[in-house]
Amino acid sequence: MIGKLLTRDRRRILYAFIAGIVLFAIGQAVRPGFASFDGIRSILVVASFVGLVAAGQTFVILIGGIDLSVPWVLNAGAILMVTSSLGSDARAIPALALTLGMGALVGALNGAGIALLGIPAVVMTLAMNGIMQGLTLGLSGGMTCTNCGAYAPPIVQAAVHSRFLGLPIVLWLWLGIIIIVSFVLGATRFGRSTYTVGNNARASHLAGINVSVVTIVLYALSGLFAALAGIMLVGFGGQAALGMGEPYLFQSIAAVVIGGVYILGGRGHYLGSVAGAISLTVLVSVLLAFNMPDYGRSIIYGVVILALLLLYGREEDSA
Repeated sequence: MIGKLLTRDRRRILYAFIAGIVLFAIGQAVRPGFASFDGIRSILVVASFVGLVAAGQTFVILIGGIDLSVPWVLNAGAILMVTSSLGSDARAIPALALTLGMGALVGALNGAGIALLGIPAVVMTLAMNGIMQGLTLGLSGGMTCTNCGAYAPPIVQAAVHSRFLGLPIVLWLWLGIIIIVSFVLGATRFGRSTYTVGNNARASHLAGINVSVVTIVLYALSGLFAALAGIMLVGFGGQAALGMGEPYLFQSIAAVVIGGVYILGGRGHYLGSVAGAISLTVLVSVLLAFNMPDYGRSIIYGVVILALLLLYGREEDSA
């Protein structure tokens, strides 16, 4: 009975959550208070930013793609949010719509290039990342423009720092996104189409699924989630900065892999990516507790991802 319930995908999600719990225990042993309620809450807030980006990355990886434009879509979103709102709550709603629309548009362009022009996802999204970097640096004058020093509107900062039932609002927002994404992937026709395209795009086309539309929508969602993460980050820090999106490319992909989403598409759940984002953030925090330098953390990231890919690859071969 338990064996039937614990499918391969569910086992991977469980492994990721267990890894997070073990890492919390290690952190508590190294630094007392690490696994206190306040400590866990702080780590979950940081993990939520990775989790938001990983939501979009999960969508595109499920169809065998990848989104390398995440860093500068996120960075452009953060700068666009502060420069269009100028720290005013009255401008917050239009600024939010503009920023999310920018992210979705950039993502849709990625999807159109991949689905309609046949450009490989790696090439298309990497090129788009370069375009967004150039546009961001050029239009902001390297963050020397008049409005670049503006703060995020108080309502956006409150969305990150204010609490409801003891938890920051951003965690409730993340919980809502977890429920929505899980529902879309698990209980809707669009979700089933996503898995079908990931398993076999040609067969999906023959079955009547519009593969191009599915691809464009999924990349648009990836861009939208990257822009949303940019908004939450300026709400967290108050201001935008150049390079703030750089860590989230590697971390979002790592979270998806740790969570057991099949890197070639067709299998996996966002709940796994959530577990991966939490485990990865706890791992970073533990390494910081050990005073591990940046290069050391990068080496460990790479080793963890390679080890999991090898482990999951052996599972695929033995299945």
